Amino acid sequence: MQTARPVALVTGASSGIGKATALALVAAGFDVVGTSRDSTRATPLDGVVFRDLDVAGDASVTTAVGQVIDEFERIDVLVNNAGVGSIGAAEEASVAQAQAVFDINLFGVMRMAQAVLPHMRARGRGRIINLSSVQGFLPAPYMAVYGASKHAVEGYSESLDHEVRQYGVRSLLVEPAYTNTGFEANSVKPDSPLQVYAQQRQIFDRLMATAVKAGDDPAVVAKAIVAAATDPKPKLRYTAGPLAGRASTLRRLAPAGIFDKQIRKLNQLTG
Repeated sequence: MQTARPVALVTGASSGIGKATALALVAAGFDVVGTSRDSTRATPLDGVVFRDLDVAGDASVTTAVGQVIDEFERIDVLVNNAGVGSIGAAEEASVAQAQAVFDINLFGVMRMAQAVLPHMRARGRGRIINLSSVQGFLPAPYMAVYGASKHAVEGYSESLDHEVRQYGVRSLLVEPAYTNTGFEANSVKPDSPLQVYAQQRQIFDRLMATAVKAGDDPAVVAKAIVAAATDPKPKLRYTAGPLAGRASTLRRLAPAGIFDKQIRKLNQLTG
């Protein structure tokens, strides 16, 4: 089914940021393929075709990307939105648990990028938009594994952008702050909890739940993703929403000592 409209492939499109992004891209004139690990359970969205995809599986990624190219004969934009949260002290997460988080948040991005890049390079155009987070450039107490995965996405995406830009392809980052989704409820909990961290972890859980509830609507993030997908001269990074913008400015400009104290104050850390 060859189409003259640009085609966007959005991972994790059945809810939250992915759902808002898929609908926003439809409104912006894209044919949109959304993915879910079980597309039969996804609520139908006007203008969005759903396909099964598990970003943690090599064969699943290869099959899904191949199907989209065969059906539409083009992928103009890949939005790597699928991800998983992780909450708990760094010492409380086993290496195996951390590897499982990275397998989705980082290696899922890498699998998808490697699957679409030959097609995009051959066409001489394309954009890979990777969902990072303010925790891709800020320290995240009690979210060390998640923050590390997003720091890794930042490094990978920026390096990739330098490699593929000469072929007409861009690798771009979108950095949300707290977003009103089910993030904290769906986050991985520590598999090796320690009593020494229990009280502070509970404080952090309450802070996170409050922040997410008061966070940006997913449509705010979707707007930044559409800008990354359509800007004639795209930026490497797009902060999504005013809080993310302020956090980025603080990270760049605040003296190290003041920045450190602010992080501890916000997270109610002592010592």
